[in-house]
Amino acid sequence: MNNLKLCESDYRFMLVVWENEPVASGQLVTLCSEKLGWKKPTTYTVLRKMCEKGLLKNEDTIVSSIVPKGQVQAYESEHFIERTFEGSLPQFLVSFFGNKPLSKKEAEELKRLIDEHEER
Repeated sequence: MNNLKLCESDYRFMLVVWENEPVASGQLVTLCSEKLGWKKPTTYTVLRKMCEKGLLKNEDTIVSSIVPKGQVQAYESEHFIERTFEGSLPQFLVSFFGNKPLSKKEAEELKRLIDEHEER
């Protein structure tokens, strides 16, 4: 789903919506001014674009998401690992951890997640 690929500013806009939905479009303008430094026309332009992509809906001036945050994050994560690390999750983890040690709790959590997602 290529419509899930977002540039940085679109993603930051979506975060504002996800954190406040359902939100009146006028309130969204205020929030985007405060959090993103945007003017009203910018907010409405990006809102229209996200509605056209099928990520948001604006019904009776109430804005809410169609696509959940987790779905966009999963797409972005997979795309990043595919593009940057040729799809290798172990290569990504080695790069991500670098020389940073993991706490026992973090290591246990990672092991649990790996066990949950292991092919059977």
